[in-house]
Amino acid sequence: MIMATSVSFIVWVLFITDTVWTRSVRQVYDVSEPEDWAVHDFDCPRECFCPPSFPTALYCENRGLKEIPPIPSRIWYLYLENNMIETIPEKPFENATQLRWINLNKNKITNYGIEKGALSQLKKLLFLFLEDNELEEVPSPLPRSLEQLQLARNKVSRIPQGTFSNLENLTLLDLQHNKLLDNAFQRDTFKGLKNLMQLNMAKNALRNMPPRLPANTMQLFLDNNSIEGIPENYFNVIPKVAFLRLNHNKLSDAGLPSSGFDVSSILDLQLSHNQLTKVPRISAHLQHLHLDHNKIKKQDSFGYGPHLRYLRLDGNEIKPPIPMDLMNCFRLLQAVII
Repeated sequence: MIMATSVSFIVWVLFITDTVWTRSVRQVYDVSEPEDWAVHDFDCPRECFCPPSFPTALYCENRGLKEIPPIPSRIWYLYLENNMIETIPEKPFENATQLRWINLNKNKITNYGIEKGALSQLKKLLFLFLEDNELEEVPSPLPRSLEQLQLARNKVSRIPQGTFSNLENLTLLDLQHNKLLDNAFQRDTFKGLKNLMQLNMAKNALRNMPPRLPANTMQLFLDNNSIEGIPENYFNVIPKVAFLRLNHNKLSDAGLPSSGFDVSSILDLQLSHNQLTKVPRISAHLQHLHLDHNKIKKQDSFGYGPHLRYLRLDGNEIKPPIPMDLMNCFRLLQAVII
């Protein structure tokens, strides 16, 4: 039985998700007055394209580049993705004091290739994309201004101590699809990330929940790891978490705390493809619950969940039809997959 998901809830979800971007986007597009650009050098590197209608952007993607060309001082947005760049030296950026956005995805950059200070000198940088490279650890030092750091699909297995200590403006950290083990984290690894809202560590090799996450974390994605359990009171340090994804792990009933996921802030909980045999305890505020592809046998084992709107139970050992008493318990339920 599938019904349309609440429009109002979807709008709310999109609003919360977009808050990770809002402040950054507003700053990025808060450009100076046109006369301010008259004093800048408009020479365009011959390897790149400088659109006349967008004088603050420099497009150098898909050009087979092995080195970063000199960046003019007027540039805010730099696109260098899909090249063969191995190094990030200081020199090309010595005049690029206005940079807000750098895309270096799909290159061959290693940690040894990043000159110390090359990135930290960019005092206005907000977005840094280094996905699909050859990094083995989170690069450091980084500029204090940074708001989004995207490191997906590298070979990151280490986070040097103090890497995030000065990144108080960072709102999004993407470390998905790397090689992180539990020993990559210390209790103070995330210290300094006072404004972090979204943390993505899906597709790594974690067996335990990462320790001492930033208190403002709202979205935590840990899909496709090997996590077996969650410590008691784990969510006390992240009281704002609203979206929690733990799909494709090794969670069992014994590995969950006694209170289960009875956390008032959680609105969307995804526990698909685990080893649960019963429905864990949930919060009265939970609205979306994904429990498909576990080993649940009974559909009447729910705790209190009066605001539940969406429920997935397919891929378990439950047989339809859905009992009427279940529907009566969840009067706001609009979609059930069983």
